[in-house]
Amino acid sequence: MAYDLERYRSALRETPGKAEFGRVVEAVGLALQSQGPKVGLGELCYIEQEGSMPLPAEVVGFREGRVILMPLGKVQAVTPGAAVRPARRPLSIPVGPGLVSRVLNALGEPIDGKGDTGATGRIALDGPSLNPLERPMITSVLPTGVRSIDALATLGEGQRVGIFSGPGVGKSVLLGMMARGSAADVAVIALVGERSREVQEFVQRDLGPDGMARSVVVVATADEPALVRVRAAFAAIAIAEYFRDQGKRVLLLFDSLTRVATAQREVGLAAGEPPATRGYPPSAFAVLPRLLERAGTAPRGSITGFFTVLVEGDDLQEPVADAARSILDGHLVLTRELADAGIFPALDVGRSLSRVMRQIVTPEHTAWAQTLRAHWSTYEDAKDLLRIGAYQAGSSPEVDAAVALHPRILDFLRQAEHETVGFDAAREALKEVAQ
Repeated sequence: MAYDLERYRSALRETPGKAEFGRVVEAVGLALQSQGPKVGLGELCYIEQEGSMPLPAEVVGFREGRVILMPLGKVQAVTPGAAVRPARRPLSIPVGPGLVSRVLNALGEPIDGKGDTGATGRIALDGPSLNPLERPMITSVLPTGVRSIDALATLGEGQRVGIFSGPGVGKSVLLGMMARGSAADVAVIALVGERSREVQEFVQRDLGPDGMARSVVVVATADEPALVRVRAAFAAIAIAEYFRDQGKRVLLLFDSLTRVATAQREVGLAAGEPPATRGYPPSAFAVLPRLLERAGTAPRGSITGFFTVLVEGDDLQEPVADAARSILDGHLVLTRELADAGIFPALDVGRSLSRVMRQIVTPEHTAWAQTLRAHWSTYEDAKDLLRIGAYQAGSSPEVDAAVALHPRILDFLRQAEHETVGFDAAREALKEVAQ
C-alpha cells in the first residue's frame, strides 16, 4: 500500500509546538508571525533567509496560536514558509574586562574595527532583580567634575538621576564632561536612537581619548529596528551590572530614555497592544522601571545612573518625563534660555533637585545651596518686571540682592567643556557666591 508521506510531513510542519522548526506565515509591519515552534516569551529564535545569514528575532507575543517575532536585524530575504529555529535560550551578550574602551552594538558585538573583545563569559539581558533590603543606603558623594551639579544638586554613589532637556541644549556635551571628570571606575554609555553622525561626534569630540579610555559605549542608531533599540538599553544595563558585580563604581550615562520608550511603543503596537496614554501602549511605561530599578547600590559596587529625557518646550508633564520623574532619585533640568545666553551647562537652578543631597553633604553645604537657590528664585520672579523696566531699585531688598548677585551666579554656572572641577573646589566656589 502506498502512503502519501508528504501530506503527513506538511501537517506536522503546520502543527504548532509539535515540530522543532516553525514556519513564517505572515509579515505585517514590524512583526513576523510563524506557525510554531514551541517557544517562550522573550526567547531567541533564528529565521532562515535565502542566500543570507539567519536572522535573529525575539518572541514578543502570541496571537491565535501563532508566534509573534520581532527581528533583531534588517530583514533581507525572509520568504513565506521560512524556517524558524528556536535557540532555546534568552538573548545574552558577551562580557569581560576587554569591553572597556570599546564601542559595541545591541548584541554586544564590537563595531569599532578593533577586533574581538576577549569576552570571558555571557550574561542575559534581563538579569535578576536585587532584593531591595540588600541594597545599601546612599551615603557617599560621587563627584561628577561639573561644578554646578556637585555644588547645587550633589549626587550620591548609586543614585539615579534624570537629565531633562529639549534637543540641542547641551545634554551630550554634559554627558561627555561627566564621563571624563567623574570619580567612577568605569563609565557605560548607551546611545539609543541617535543619528549615525552624532555617534562618531560623541565618541571623538565629547568623550575624547581620556573619556574613552575607561568607557564602554553601546550604540543602536535611529535606523535600526525598534527591538534592537530597546535591547541596546538592556545591554548597557547588563554590562554595567557586570562591572558592578566586580566591585566597581560604575557611571551609567543613558541617552535617551525617551527614545527607548518610543521604540517600545513600536514593539508593543506591532505585537497587538492597544494604545493608551497619548498613543503609548502599557509596555512603553512598564519598560521604564525595569531599566531604572536595575541601577543603584549593591552589596558589591554601585551603578550611578544619568538618564536623559527629551522634553518639548520644557514640558516636564509629558507622559514619559512624568513617569520617569516618579521613579528617579533626582532631576537636572537644562533650559534653552540659558543655552541661548551662552551658559553651559544650561542648568536651571530652581528646577533641578537631588533627593539625597541632604543625606550626603554637610549642613553648611546645604545652607549655601539653599541661599543661592533663594536668590535665583527671587530673580526669576522679578525677571519680567526687570525686562520692561517696571522695577525700581530700592523697592525690595531681596530683589536688589538677587539682581546684584545674578551675574556671579551665572559665572558660577559656566564651565568650559574640557574643564574638570574637583568637589572641594566646587564647594568653595559655592560658599563664596552664597556668602
